[in-house]
Amino acid sequence: MALKKLETYIAKIPFLEPMGFCESPYEAIPILADNRIDAIFIDINMPDLNGMAFLDTMPSRPMIVFTTAYSEYAVDSYRYSAVDYLLKPFDFTDFQRAVNKLYIASSASSSDISQTMDDSLYVKVDYRYVNIRISDIMYIKGMNEYVQIFPLEGKPLAAHTSMKKMLDRLPSHFVQVHRSFIVNMRMIKEIERMRVTMPDGTYITVTDNYKQPFMNYIAAHSLIK
Repeated sequence: MALKKLETYIAKIPFLEPMGFCESPYEAIPILADNRIDAIFIDINMPDLNGMAFLDTMPSRPMIVFTTAYSEYAVDSYRYSAVDYLLKPFDFTDFQRAVNKLYIASSASSSDISQTMDDSLYVKVDYRYVNIRISDIMYIKGMNEYVQIFPLEGKPLAAHTSMKKMLDRLPSHFVQVHRSFIVNMRMIKEIERMRVTMPDGTYITVTDNYKQPFMNYIAAHSLIK
């Protein structure tokens, strides 16, 4: 019944082209393997394999809209960067809202970070872009599939990107000092025993794997003979 409702709703949206309707994750595997899939509507409680567990098996995921009768899973859906969460029973208005979000997401850049020419970054937060000056960034913290950007003022911003991609967009005075931290070397207040102190009082340890680039920067910007 749920599949039939989705099929009816999808038929009303001109830019949606269904590639398959599956009653279990195992039916979806060959469709996902043989086709370029932009989005997937997926239930959470399904035969044999939980919807979230199924997503965990995918090396790369399309855009996701969860459809479920259980509201307690809503928080978990953020871990998968879900575009929307349709709580059953949903109507066509709810469905159309989710589709509009899919359309906006598909039209945006594939990265949640884009750089402008005047030393600032546009950071995608939910479905809007926030402009932040690079010089105002204190440090970046990696969190699995996300990074958190900590500005000198205001709340941290979360972006769906990798530490490597983040480094590629930043100037050379941003140095990775830890698996989970990139610091703005110009913002460091103090360095003691391979631990840096940032303006907000945060202590960040420089680990051995990232020590050499850090020390090279210090050597190039210090008054030590």
